[in-house]
Amino acid sequence: MATAYTPEPAGGGLRATVQRFGGKLAGMVMPNIGAFIAWGLITALFIPTGWLPNEDLAELVDPMIKMLLPVLIGYTGGRMVHGQRGAVVGAVATVGIAVGAEQPMFLGAMIIGPLTAYLLKLFDDLVQDRVRTGFEMLVDNFSAGIIGAAMAVAGRAVIGPVMGTVSDWAGDAVGWLVEHNLLPLTSLLVEPAKVLFLNNAVNHGVLTPLGIQQATETGKSVLFMIESNPGPGIGVLLAYLFFGPKRLRPSVPAAAIIQFFGGIHEIYFPYILMKPRMILAAIAGGMTGVAIFAATGVGLVASPSPGSIFAYLAQTPRGAGNWFGVYGGLLASAAVSFGVGAALLGFGRLAEPDGAGDGGDGTAAKDGEDASDAPGTRTEAGAQSEAGGNEAGEDAAGGKADETKVGAGGRAGDETAPETDAAPVTDRPTEGTPR
Repeated sequence: MATAYTPEPAGGGLRATVQRFGGKLAGMVMPNIGAFIAWGLITALFIPTGWLPNEDLAELVDPMIKMLLPVLIGYTGGRMVHGQRGAVVGAVATVGIAVGAEQPMFLGAMIIGPLTAYLLKLFDDLVQDRVRTGFEMLVDNFSAGIIGAAMAVAGRAVIGPVMGTVSDWAGDAVGWLVEHNLLPLTSLLVEPAKVLFLNNAVNHGVLTPLGIQQATETGKSVLFMIESNPGPGIGVLLAYLFFGPKRLRPSVPAAAIIQFFGGIHEIYFPYILMKPRMILAAIAGGMTGVAIFAATGVGLVASPSPGSIFAYLAQTPRGAGNWFGVYGGLLASAAVSFGVGAALLGFGRLAEPDGAGDGGDGTAAKDGEDASDAPGTRTEAGAQSEAGGNEAGEDAAGGKADETKVGAGGRAGDETAPETDAAPVTDRPTEGTPR
C-alpha cells in the first residue's frame, strides 16, 4: 500500500519491485518519525552524558526505545495491510516480541505487524457474508483478539529469538566493518541506492534499527550518519551551480536550500540521474565523510530525520570532540563531492550536452547560430531596409539604395543624387529606356 511518505512506483522490473518493498519498510517508520525525534531529544538531554543529565527523566529512554517505538511500527505496518483492525492486531503481536528483548525489535516489528494483519485479513475475507445478522461485532472482536493473542505468543516464543539473532549478526557485521576500517565502503552501495530513491528503505529499514541498537549501548551511533549526511548532496549541487549547464544553474540555489536546510535529499537525485557520472562525486563525498566519522569515533544519539543540518544540530551529543568530528566530516564530504563533481563537469567545459552545437542546448546553439549568421543577415537586411527606405521616402536610406541598385545592375547611372526624395524603384527603368 502506498502512503503519502512513500508513493508506490509504477511499472515492473527489479528496480520497481525493490522500490516497492523498500517503500513499505520506510512507510512503517516514517509516519512515526516524530516519536523517534522525541526519543532522541529525551536521550540527548537527560542521559548521564546528555546536555541536562537527569536520572529520573532518563528512565524514559529504555521503555520508549524497547516498547513504544516497536509497537508503533507494528501498529503502522498492520494498518498498511488491513486498516484499523490490522493496526490493532499488529500492535498486540509486536508486544510479544518486544517484551524481554535485550535490543529494540524494529526488524521484528516490521515483520510480525504486517503478517498478523494479513492473517486477520484472510480470516475476514473467509467469513465475509457468512456471519448471521447480529453477530458481526462478536465475530470481529473475538477474531481480532484470538489472532492477536496467538501471534503475540508465537512472537515471544519463535519470531523474537530469531529476529534477535538476525539483529546480532547484523550488528556484528557492522562492528567488523568498523574494526577493520571498512565502514566507508558502505557508501559504494548506499549512494547509488539513494539515487534510485531507495534512501528511505536503506536508512529507516536497515541503518536506523541497527543504529538505535548501537546507541542504546554506547549513547551514539555512526550509522545514523551514513545515509543522512547532507554533505555529498550539497557538494553535487554546488558543482552544478558553478560548473553545470547554464540552463540548470538558476534552479540549483533553491534545490540546495531544500536539501541542506530542509533535509529533502530527493531534490538532488535528478541532477545525478541526468549525468550518471556524477554518482562518483556522491560516492567520494560519502566515503570521505564516513571515514572521518569512523576515525574520530563520533556519532549521533538518534536518527536525524529528515537529513537536515538542523536535525544534525539537535542530535549531536555534547563535547567538542563530537562536534569537531561530526561537522568536520560533513564539511569534508561536501568539499570532496564538490571537487570531484567539478572535475567530472570539466570545470564548466564538459557541462553542456554533447549535442549543444547541434541544438542540444537551446541557449548555446542559439548563441552560436546568431554569431555565425550575423554578417550575412546584416547584408540582406541592409539591402531590404534600404529598399524599404526608398519607398518610405527616407533620405539616407534612399541614397544607399540608389548606390546599391546602381552597382548591382552594372549601370553607371546619374551620380548626382537629387536633393529631394529619391524616385520610387519602379520609376528607374523608364530613365534608361531611351538608351
